[in-house]
Amino acid sequence: MNRREGLSAWHLTMLALGTVVGGSFFLGSSIAIKSAGPSIFISFILGGALVYFILAALSEMTVNNPRPGSFQSYAEEAFGQWLGFVVGWVYWTGLVLAMSSEATAASVFLQAWIPGLSIPVLATSITVVVTLLNLLGAKSLSQLESSLAAIKLGALVGFVGLALALIAGLFPGKAPVGLGALAFEPVFPGGLAGVAGSMLIVLFSYAGFEIIGLASSEARNPHQTIPRAIAYTVIVLIGLYCTVVATLLPLVPTGNLTGEVSPMVAALSVGGLGWAARSINVILISAILSTMLAATFGLGRMVRSLAAAGHAPSFLIEKDEVPLRGILFSGAAMLAAVSLGFFLPKQIYLFLVSSGGYSLLFAYVIILITHYRHRRRYGCPPRGYCQLVGFPYTSWVAIAGLVISIATMPLIPGQGSGLYVGLMLTGLYLFLYIIFRGALQKLFYKNFALTKIFPPGKKPEQRDLSKRGDK
Repeated sequence: MNRREGLSAWHLTMLALGTVVGGSFFLGSSIAIKSAGPSIFISFILGGALVYFILAALSEMTVNNPRPGSFQSYAEEAFGQWLGFVVGWVYWTGLVLAMSSEATAASVFLQAWIPGLSIPVLATSITVVVTLLNLLGAKSLSQLESSLAAIKLGALVGFVGLALALIAGLFPGKAPVGLGALAFEPVFPGGLAGVAGSMLIVLFSYAGFEIIGLASSEARNPHQTIPRAIAYTVIVLIGLYCTVVATLLPLVPTGNLTGEVSPMVAALSVGGLGWAARSINVILISAILSTMLAATFGLGRMVRSLAAAGHAPSFLIEKDEVPLRGILFSGAAMLAAVSLGFFLPKQIYLFLVSSGGYSLLFAYVIILITHYRHRRRYGCPPRGYCQLVGFPYTSWVAIAGLVISIATMPLIPGQGSGLYVGLMLTGLYLFLYIIFRGALQKLFYKNFALTKIFPPGKKPEQRDLSKRGDK
């Protein structure tokens, strides 16, 4: 795929939205909204700001030197092979576990319409189909993702329209809701602790945007395309999330929400629109499949990057744009994870799957500290400009926010296991690298550098920032 035929800003944006807008928002946001009440707006705005800081930091490094592996490759350049190995495998493992749980969740919903098929068969079928679709390549996948993302976004826009009609009393025979439940809700029902408790789930609702960086080597004119895709993604996410929540709050008391029912389904059911509530469940399946497609896209490219750096079996190194073996390898891992869910006790499987959230937050921290060293060492991109405003203060604030979110995981019911497993995974991969470094390199390494697959741009040059006043 040459630069003229590469992914556009629209393609990258739809890939990002395909990954981000999934079950975590359609279903998981109930817990966050119940915890924070109307102050959930603060959580979504703060989460959106963190997303912008992380994406801006990733964009600076990406437009300067687009390459497969994205943040894993940059971390290795900045801090050494050990960090590239650890962050790459922690991210890959966590995402594999998270996507296997998504496949299981989708199969539970599908079984209501296809009772003749068992959940294991449905989950396996979903994983196989998602893996095979990824073999079509970035351009075909982005077009499919555009369609699925459009369905999800259309569903959210449709919900907003129906909610506004209920609030204004436009349905025949239904009185206007007005402020409804919102008039009796305290702004901070759980205090500041409620806002803090909602942040982890809110960040999960934004998780997956790093797909933009992983797809950067296949972007058309990345110097212009990547920043545009980032701007589009952040604006759409913050605007859409806040609008949905604003129209939802008058319809249902936040204390009535549960993690088993989508807040949109609950709101429409209370409003007497059962047919619309049922349609949201259909969209939920589409959202999960879209998330799995985009996540598998990133998994295949991450494992190829690890292989090319000598951190994974050399047979996973490929010259082609589409990492066929990396995708199949990741798909096989997801199938194995799905199988574990049916052989191990349920609580153990959930314990393992929850580490997916930690792996994403861990990767975001690495992106920010890698960018910090990158900016200190090279300044702004030679052909570009500083993407991250307020450096280094915004870097410090974003890193602190992510670390706090990770540290407070045990305070939220059901999330503490994610921290423990995530720390275990990080320690395990660090142990493997330190103890078996020589053996791993002999086993995995092949004299085939990553730069021979996709030659990156020129190495960043040291710049005299005083001439431009960049900091």
